[in-house]
Amino acid sequence: MIAAAGVVMLAAVAVLLIATGLPAWIVLIGVALISAAVGLLGGVFSLPILTAVSGRLVGLLENDLLQALPLYVLMGSLLHHLPFARQLFRVGSHALERSGAGAVLAGLGLGALLAPMNGSVGASVAMLGRAVLPGLAATGVPTDKSAALVCVASTLGVVVPPSLVLILLADAMMRAHTEAVNATGIATRIVNTQDIFVGALVPALILLLLYAGVAWWNNRRTPRPHALPTRPSTRDWIASMATVTLIGGLLTSVTLGYLYAVEAAATGGVILTIAGFAMRTLTPAVLRTILRDTIALTGALFALLVGATTFTLVVRAYGTDRWLADVLAALPGGAATTLAVSLASLALCALVLDAFELIFVVVPILMPPVLMRIGDVTWVAVLALLILQLGFLTPPFGYAVLMIRKHMSQPLAPARLARALIPYLFVQAAVLTLVLAQPSLIWHRNPSRLESAAPNDEEEGRRMLERQLDQNSDTSDTTDSSAR
Repeated sequence: MIAAAGVVMLAAVAVLLIATGLPAWIVLIGVALISAAVGLLGGVFSLPILTAVSGRLVGLLENDLLQALPLYVLMGSLLHHLPFARQLFRVGSHALERSGAGAVLAGLGLGALLAPMNGSVGASVAMLGRAVLPGLAATGVPTDKSAALVCVASTLGVVVPPSLVLILLADAMMRAHTEAVNATGIATRIVNTQDIFVGALVPALILLLLYAGVAWWNNRRTPRPHALPTRPSTRDWIASMATVTLIGGLLTSVTLGYLYAVEAAATGGVILTIAGFAMRTLTPAVLRTILRDTIALTGALFALLVGATTFTLVVRAYGTDRWLADVLAALPGGAATTLAVSLASLALCALVLDAFELIFVVVPILMPPVLMRIGDVTWVAVLALLILQLGFLTPPFGYAVLMIRKHMSQPLAPARLARALIPYLFVQAAVLTLVLAQPSLIWHRNPSRLESAAPNDEEEGRRMLERQLDQNSDTSDTTDSSAR
């Protein structure tokens, strides 16, 4: 079972991340190097296969889409360090106070607006914890409900387009779809980022509305404190309306294809910087902090890309991708079982890995054989997003659940937080079930072409997987022959 070594490598990464607390890119490169050495010494593969990592890294870093990454991180850092988020929350709370749950609805809306531009779920938790938690406490919202709301709002960046998570997942799905199409030989249009942005719109809107309903119902009878927070000034209202218009306009333009993600992120970063100088809140010291945080997070993400690329190359050298395709082909139940196993695997990985780690490490290995059996790539991508979000919210090991504890002013029992999250988890499960049962909820820009890649029956899907195995085997034999 040498081909299953990649699964052992992934398990080792998960254990080391939990046990050591080291950055993911260090663990990925370390496990990849040790596994590569074992494979070379054991004669599993030859050295020329590993030399391909340099070409893969150059091709990866030449991807124009990655230009948006540091710009998105810069926008998130500006929103985190400048008073825009706190200002928006204060204005939103007063605008919705007649609903009886203005603060929680404003916090949820702030997450939907700003979380797509943050670098990760952890960054969203930090920003919303700083901007929202004090305001919720001031309006009398219980600690457990405040923490649950911040957890939920911080994960909206996973499903609300055009978030950085969606951009990178769409790119990974495009590569997986290309690999699946090359293996099957079916002529079809490859999915692109715009397809997945548009496809995620309706599920994200349904999820947001149901979350808002749960938040309102849970907090509609929260006692009003004796000393209400200071009412926002006219200047605060004007600045907040301008910020919402800017960010909402940029996100909508990217989602609908009027702007590239790079253009929107650059425009937003410049305007927020100018606004910070105009409001005299962007001092030289704050600017240095923003730039330092941006460079640090951008460097960490690119290092994660390098580590994940090296890791997946070693996994493929062991033949784990071919073994996984063979396992999925042998599962009873056809495409439905393949999809269920894949989504369950993603959910388990989401308990340990962040969104970027999942996208860079798990998706490139897991998704190609899935997309050879299921032609609706956009539908699979949206299901993956919902599964990732569910994994981040699932106590006690969900990523957002673990991160929120670092930003609480007082200890919070895990059981209380879990109880506060239960209604939101039911909503998440309901939306996931709805999308599973009704794929028509996913908008397609060109459904006939996107769905034409689906195999006509289970036997045809099995033949496609066998064809990929033969092609990969031929490629490996050719590489070994050239090495000799």
